[in-house]
Amino acid sequence: MIDLDGAEEVFAASVDGTVGIEEEFAILDPQTLDMVPRFEELFDAAEPELQEHVTGELITSEIEIVSGRGENLADAVARQSEARRRLFAHVARMGGRLGATGTHPWADYREQSNVDTEHYRRVVDGLGYAARRNNTFSLHVHVGVQGADRAVRTCDRLRPLLPLLLAAGASSPFVDGQDTLLHSARTETFTRTFPRCGVPDAYGSWDVYRDYIELLVRTGSIVEYTQVWWSVRPHFAFGTVEMRICDVQATDIESDALAALIVGLIEQAARDVAEGVPSDDLPNRLIEENLWRAIRHGMDASFIDFATGEQVPAREALERAAAWAGVDPSFPERNGAQRQRAMLAEGASLREAYASIVDETQRTYGRATPTS
Repeated sequence: MIDLDGAEEVFAASVDGTVGIEEEFAILDPQTLDMVPRFEELFDAAEPELQEHVTGELITSEIEIVSGRGENLADAVARQSEARRRLFAHVARMGGRLGATGTHPWADYREQSNVDTEHYRRVVDGLGYAARRNNTFSLHVHVGVQGADRAVRTCDRLRPLLPLLLAAGASSPFVDGQDTLLHSARTETFTRTFPRCGVPDAYGSWDVYRDYIELLVRTGSIVEYTQVWWSVRPHFAFGTVEMRICDVQATDIESDALAALIVGLIEQAARDVAEGVPSDDLPNRLIEENLWRAIRHGMDASFIDFATGEQVPAREALERAAAWAGVDPSFPERNGAQRQRAMLAEGASLREAYASIVDETQRTYGRATPTS
């Protein structure tokens, strides 16, 4: 099931700068905003044009929309915007709503059913509690990078930026009916519990990465490539570098801005690899220091600048990264986690804060006009 020679061929044929966007949503009861297991019903009733862009995830109360391959960022965003419009209209006609935060604030994971496919049966049987507990919702962005060796080296260079991307898009302060005091409870629920997840090692070459995958296969650790859940990884089937660190975003504007930043960072890292720009591979223990700051404080954090040994406010670090990538994404003053936490501070209940965010999601993702 893992064809490494075939993966090399896929990367050899890949085109730099193609883009794919994937967004995961909670399926909600419109009155209570509880999660409800309606994926199969919604999928079966969807028009063929929508079905092409809809897929299931781990639980039946989750639905994912995918852009497919865009020739560039603008093309991918246009495709995704149309898929969003169709999906939100369809769900509304079917008497449902969709939520877009990294975790559902009060759903009981023990009450969620899993999608009945061979892949997800393997995940649940293999991981047990870790899989059952993973009721989370993400934004994934793929960018085409030609050459397997270059893709691996591009992933290496993106490792120190993982905490910043997590902070920029943090949207999950609540889980299990609690204010966790975190900005991304999703990261604790998923990234910290799944194997082969979070910050990967710096592999340095395709040959080293291939040796690692072959070891996992030979020792019975994995049977599918998708069982390697690193927060940034070379994707064997698409010939892309896939960024997987981010919570799903509450609004389309935020999602498009985060996608633009991710695409810019991946493309710049890939250019640097091609041009032989020197780069130091930080050890995981240092990146993890910033990752915890992102989980705990999100955009309210300061990050360690390991070149100077000093702290840098998250907003300044974000501006530096965007400038390096040559992009100017339009982020709101406060991200999803900050807005939800502010509502609590002003006296709203957890349910009222979530209801407000769900309203934002319906107003924006369902609009007919693309935002970028």
